[in-house]
Amino acid sequence: MFGQALNPIIRSDGSPKFAMASTLAGAAVNIVLDPVFIFGFKWGMMGAAVATVLGQILTAALAVWYMCHMKVVRLRRESFRLHPALAKKYLPLGICSFLSQISLVAAMAAINNMIRKYGALDEIFGQEQYAQIPMAVVSIVMKFFQIIISISVGTAAGCIPIVGYNIGAGRNDRAKGLFTRLLAVEALVGAAALLIVELFPAQLIGIFGAKNESVHYTQFAVRCFRIYLCMLPLATVNKATFIYLQSLGKALLSTVLSMVREVVFGVGFALLLPLFFALDGVLYSMPVSDVLTFVISAVAIVHTYRTLK
Repeated sequence: MFGQALNPIIRSDGSPKFAMASTLAGAAVNIVLDPVFIFGFKWGMMGAAVATVLGQILTAALAVWYMCHMKVVRLRRESFRLHPALAKKYLPLGICSFLSQISLVAAMAAINNMIRKYGALDEIFGQEQYAQIPMAVVSIVMKFFQIIISISVGTAAGCIPIVGYNIGAGRNDRAKGLFTRLLAVEALVGAAALLIVELFPAQLIGIFGAKNESVHYTQFAVRCFRIYLCMLPLATVNKATFIYLQSLGKALLSTVLSMVREVVFGVGFALLLPLFFALDGVLYSMPVSDVLTFVISAVAIVHTYRTLK
């Protein structure tokens, strides 16, 4: 998380290439170490956590190194002083991102707890030799989801300075056109990812060592990919809408929508649906949350178009 926090600072210095390189380096280390720790060392979820932490450490180390060698900006002691006038302007947007991340953590905690609880009640995964399969598979599926969402977030975040410039210049027409193109690109990214997870789930899971696992592992992984991520186009559009609202200065609305998605729907359905569908209910919680969130996002999208007009 520290590495993710430093990357926006790097981007603000006009160095998006290095920010992207540092993020990709951490993600690559994470992806490579996941199967090594989970399956090679038999660490299960702890292995996934260790791989994530090591990837973030690398990203943070690269970011700190760059910040200490910037040519445009030189960091001094006075650079770390708090300026109330500036803080009043950027804190609302920062708090928005903070609450979004915290709500996402809450949703993931609920999903992991339900996976563990109802996995233990499952006829197959309740057996000791298969007990780690649900958690390991969901961790891998979420990692793929994070990659797609990172593309979505990066695309939307890249629009923020352009939107701010055009709104300040009174060119709402350009901001509106950019919003249209952003939504179209996000939908295409989600659709492309959806085709991959629906058509090639076995190949995806094979990257993480499925050939060495039982048939129950492969079957559950395929089902998890196809159910859990079946609404990826809506998920990417929802995320883009939240970020675009931030660029318009509507931090409160963006925060509310994000909290509704992750806490009300994400946590709520993760706790509710397993009561009726057992382990599959946890998988259905994701697409159901995305569909309901999109209904709300559609209202926000229409309102945004009217505002820009």
